[in-house]
Amino acid sequence: MSPQLQAFSKEELIEKFKEIYSKGWILNKRGRNDGAVGNTLEDLLGIPENNLPIPNAAEWELKAQRSNTSSLLTMFHMEPSPRAMKVVPDILLLKYGWKSAEAGKKYPEDEKSFRGTLNAQNFTDRGFKVQVNDKERRVEIVFDSTITSERHSDWRKSVLTRVGHLNNFDIVPYWGFDDLFHKAGVKLTNCFYVQADEKWEGKGKNKKNYFLYNYVLKLSQFDQSKFIEAIRAGKVYVDFDARTGHNHGTKFRIRYTDIPSLYKNAEVVLDERNK
Repeated sequence: MSPQLQAFSKEELIEKFKEIYSKGWILNKRGRNDGAVGNTLEDLLGIPENNLPIPNAAEWELKAQRSNTSSLLTMFHMEPSPRAMKVVPDILLLKYGWKSAEAGKKYPEDEKSFRGTLNAQNFTDRGFKVQVNDKERRVEIVFDSTITSERHSDWRKSVLTRVGHLNNFDIVPYWGFDDLFHKAGVKLTNCFYVQADEKWEGKGKNKKNYFLYNYVLKLSQFDQSKFIEAIRAGKVYVDFDARTGHNHGTKFRIRYTDIPSLYKNAEVVLDERNK
């Protein structure tokens, strides 16, 4: 039988973060992927993945990153509508996908890919972009073939063959505002965002990785209107990562410096950086 999960008040949790910082550099036993910082912190707190056991309060999430990372922070996963159309595999991949870089090597010769990190301020070099449609109350993905880089001219011709035209999508991929608010309400209502410095010691097989958890931001009351404005301003990214054999999921992501802009309240509860 697994041990009973300890419950923390928010105040106790903040003290726990400070206690973890006071321990100094913590050995990483969770691998070298982006999730290792969060997984190691969860181990130190004795909690299951992402769920903070704070009683008598709205749900809180734990997000953690390396302080020197350039990676975007994943807020949540959500596939586009209309769901019945299986937008990613049956539209984006089938009609707008391109040959995978690993086709004929790691994957079959006909393996296609649809990968890209999109926002509402800039078109990708293939002509895709995020768009906020206030009238329909939805966030859309749009396609403009006139924006496509000439180096993708063969791909553009293949889209014309597969789709029959180079106009915007016949079926526009989208996320309804209310669906986004529900998802964000579950995953982002309240959040502790933690950063850790990183260092390596040793060489070869004896090389070890350590984290120093020295920054904690307490975020509360996720704001729906601020979220939509952040999308419109290009601060929120929609990340597609699909290939014929597997869809890694569609992610809504953001730079850590822009996270506070999504909340009514943002409070730094630990900041021991550069000390």
